[in-house]
Amino acid sequence: MRKTTKSPGEKIVKDIKRATRKHYSSEEKIRIVLDGLRGEDSIAGLCRREGISQGIYYKWSKDFMEAGKKRLAGDTARAANTDEVKALRREAKDLKEVGNRRLSCVFSKKHTRGWGRPRMRYAASEKLEIIRLVEESHLSARRTLAKLGIPRTPEPPQLNW
Repeated sequence: MRKTTKSPGEKIVKDIKRATRKHYSSEEKIRIVLDGLRGEDSIAGLCRREGISQGIYYKWSKDFMEAGKKRLAGDTARAANTDEVKALRREAKDLKEVGNRRLSCVFSKKHTRGWGRPRMRYAASEKLEIIRLVEESHLSARRTLAKLGIPRTPEPPQLNW
C-alpha cells in the first residue's frame, strides 16, 4: 500500500474548504427534502442545483421522515442505529446465557441434594426457594420445575386401605 503525503499547501487548502463549507439550517434542509419529495426535478438535478451530494439528500430525507424538523435541526438523536441494536442484542444473548448457566448450576446443586423425590414434603424455606427459582427463570414454570425434577402439581396422597 502506497502512502501519499500531502504538501503543507494542500493541507491549508483542505482546512480552508472545511472551515468555509456551507452549513444548512433546518428550514433549508426541509425545503430541499420537500422539493425532492415533490418530484418536479430529479434528485440528481436537485442535488446539483443545491450543491449537495445525493447521499446527504437521502440522509436528510431519512432523518426528516423519522423525526421531522427536530431531527434535521440536530435537536434529537436517533434512539439507536443498527450497530447499537446488534450490540444490545448480543449483550442480551450473553446475559441470558450467563443466567442459563447460573440456573443450570443451581438446578444441578438442588438435584444432587435430592429435591423432587416421590412423595417428599418440602420445608417452607425450600418452597420459597423453588418459587423464587421459578419466578427468576426465563423458562416457563412447567419447564423450570421439570428441570428441578419437581412435579408441577402435587401428587394426591397414596391411600392404602
